[in-house]
Amino acid sequence: MLDPNYLLTDEQMAEFITKGYLVLRNDLPQELHENVMSIIYNVLHEEGNPGNNILPRVPDIQQFFDTPVVRGALTSVLGADYYMHPHRHCHYNQPGNQSPGGGQWHKDGYWSSMRSHRPWWAMIFYYTQDVTEALGPTAIMPGTQYYEKFLGDRGKTILPTGKAGTMVLVHFDLWHKASLNVSNLDRYMLKFQFVRMRAPEAPSWNHTAKEMIIPEDVSTLHRNLWRDVWDWLRGEETAAAGSGEAVDEALLRQWAAGLASDDVSERGRAADELGLLGEAAAGYASALGRLLGDPEESVALNASYALGHLGAIGVDELLGHLANGSNLVALRAAYGLQGGGTKAVPGLIAALGLADERRRALAAFTLGMLGSSAKGSVPSLIAVLRDQSAWVRRNAVEALGMIGQPAESVVPALAAALADSLRDESAGAARTNDSYVINQEYIANKIGYTAALSLLRTGKDGDPEIVVDALRQALGSKDRYVRAYASEALTHLRTPEAIDVLIRFYRSSRWCPDTHKASTF
Repeated sequence: MLDPNYLLTDEQMAEFITKGYLVLRNDLPQELHENVMSIIYNVLHEEGNPGNNILPRVPDIQQFFDTPVVRGALTSVLGADYYMHPHRHCHYNQPGNQSPGGGQWHKDGYWSSMRSHRPWWAMIFYYTQDVTEALGPTAIMPGTQYYEKFLGDRGKTILPTGKAGTMVLVHFDLWHKASLNVSNLDRYMLKFQFVRMRAPEAPSWNHTAKEMIIPEDVSTLHRNLWRDVWDWLRGEETAAAGSGEAVDEALLRQWAAGLASDDVSERGRAADELGLLGEAAAGYASALGRLLGDPEESVALNASYALGHLGAIGVDELLGHLANGSNLVALRAAYGLQGGGTKAVPGLIAALGLADERRRALAAFTLGMLGSSAKGSVPSLIAVLRDQSAWVRRNAVEALGMIGQPAESVVPALAAALADSLRDESAGAARTNDSYVINQEYIANKIGYTAALSLLRTGKDGDPEIVVDALRQALGSKDRYVRAYASEALTHLRTPEAIDVLIRFYRSSRWCPDTHKASTF
């Protein structure tokens, strides 16, 4: 059982929400780190980088992620039942060279159907040696996890350093890159990814204060966005400020005038302030809606989340832009709609019938982000599984896995979607060539992948016979991640039938960490 003293504090959670990272340290024997690093060195130089097989190739790595420090941090951000994703990698940064694939600012290719501001995913960068700036640690740009566009020179660069066992817990979408190693030593970093299994119902950290205290050193304010994430992690829906509350009319007019300012900072602050006023600022919904297309992403995000907190009028404004705005504006509107909570559900259900597949997909995505608040949308999402667009179907599959209930409806629908994808895969039709997921070539069966993940999240609540049958078929998928999710979902089930299927699967897929090209037998 995890000692609650290792859970994060309110202050640390606020740091993670606003900046997108935390630097922590494992207190483990130096000999363990040195031994792991020695084995990794031999593997990399004699066999090449084992990629996803780094853990079974060097099993002692598991000790790094089983400590109370790591478990406490991940539990705080992702919930107690988080899952270690099957993709993991050892980043090897040699002196004078950028690590392979590094050197350029980037976000990792996402595994979900879309990126999420709410932390459904996280990563840990783990250092097996003392790391200084000269060794070329992974550079991060605080606060950029919510931005699609790279900030460039306007962003602040951080090079986390520390003793062996130093780790950086990061929001999955934080901009980062490999920095230049100007030392005469090799630098090793283990990047592991983790997945949230279900939407939070209560705080999973050492939570004492209802209101989030914003760190003093953040450069750009996104208080409505941050409050949305904070309240979601607390298992609560952000309530719009009441229309009956007294508001300084002069101040209200000042912020409203600021929406048209030529100054980026003033526009962004004005939008943020109006959102904090809630329904009292509902008369400025149209003006905020126009800012969804602002060329400055920070301004547009503030406008979107402000509208989500203005009550019914703000939600209607966002729904209009979801249906009729540009593709970029529609995406920004979707983020604001998740802040609208239950008020947004009827409009999002209606949006599942829009002519444009991008808008239907966004509606499904947002319903999933609303979790149990969107239980009423489950029949409509199940109907969407017959949509002609694979992109829409995939978003619906993921949304059903996030909503989860009622299981008697959700789980059979997900099992059927998984089985259908496997039939398409066998027929050579599983790989879709659409423009929305051009950076996801590593997922061969995208709907199958998403359905298997959703069953991992929900399968224990469904009919075991139906679930086991679908997962058994998935173990034969050509997609390695479908197989990984299916095996993990069967492990979670632990029924006699699931265990029997797993035993037969593991007999033919067991990995021997001591077998490699230099082995004699």
